[in-house]
Amino acid sequence: MSDFQVGRSDLHEYRVVDSEPPDVQGGQALLRVESFALTANNITYGAFGDTLSYWAFFPTGDPEWGRIPVWGHAAVVASTHDGVAEGARVYGFLPMSTHLAVTPGRIGERGFTDVAPHRAPMAGAYNQYSLVEADPIHDRAHEDHRMLLWPLFFTSFLIDDFLADNGFFGARTVVVSSASSKTAVGTAFRLARREGVEVTGLTSARNAGFVEGLGVYDRVVTYDDVAALPGGPAAFVDIAGDDGVRAAVHRAYGDRLAHSMAVGATHWDQPAPAVEPLPGPAPEFFFAPTRIAERTTDWGPAGLDERIAAAWREYVGFCDGWVDFRHGHGPDAVARVYAELLDGGIDPAVGHILSLWPEGA
Repeated sequence: MSDFQVGRSDLHEYRVVDSEPPDVQGGQALLRVESFALTANNITYGAFGDTLSYWAFFPTGDPEWGRIPVWGHAAVVASTHDGVAEGARVYGFLPMSTHLAVTPGRIGERGFTDVAPHRAPMAGAYNQYSLVEADPIHDRAHEDHRMLLWPLFFTSFLIDDFLADNGFFGARTVVVSSASSKTAVGTAFRLARREGVEVTGLTSARNAGFVEGLGVYDRVVTYDDVAALPGGPAAFVDIAGDDGVRAAVHRAYGDRLAHSMAVGATHWDQPAPAVEPLPGPAPEFFFAPTRIAERTTDWGPAGLDERIAAAWREYVGFCDGWVDFRHGHGPDAVARVYAELLDGGIDPAVGHILSLWPEGA
């Protein structure tokens, strides 16, 4: 068994630890992690590892080191639970490892939940494993899309739904930071289909051409030209998590900022400026599992599934026009992509699908 572990207090520290795969006990199953996507969103998991308990999903036993969660596919290679068959393939929340022991519970036709005690306090959406053969979203031809884009698009879908459900808080413009990130692109893709609202992408000068070429933003503004943002009222979807960018947007709009939503931290390593009161509304953190629970109550599980499935199929077709999937195998490949993500050096059009197993293993 191999684990890719990172320093909890310094994400630039990382190591690969080899050990024997865990023995499954009564009622457990052992998953062989086949492959997973690694994006800036996963770096955000590490940045918020303590604040949002992401380190607690896959503990290492060493408080100095953690395993960053990723989304991917795995196969059941051993099972002591009658409801989970060996050979079944699942999609879900995984560590950057070769193996994971889970405790299946709440088993249904479409999958199961890991009910291990250490995961019980976590949001349920992160503990569910879907059996790919029974999953209406699953499409073997688009498994890479599922790993790379599905978790991010689900968040995008929920952001768009939340804003629309609240009448965009009276705003005519939605400003989305880190506009080249995949969560931002999915959000803009959904918002672009709404009438009466203009979508503005806020991005770096380096990525401005890519963002403009996507065709889902009405306007693209670079971070060094915040004064060019369109007039208010506006809603701000902050995916960058950069305190300086957030302050600049709040100052640009002041009381004309109708809502400020904190979503991610793609700029997690930017130094924070001196703390000062922000003009306009206080930023409100958007936690996707909370919105999932709300819409599950409103629409029922089937209603939510139907809506997101229809939106997903449309989005997959759009992404085929710009995503460049690249595959890497083994610890060195994982380490290389991880380091590039930390340093912000990944081309926004590239999607990395990785495995700690050697190619062909």
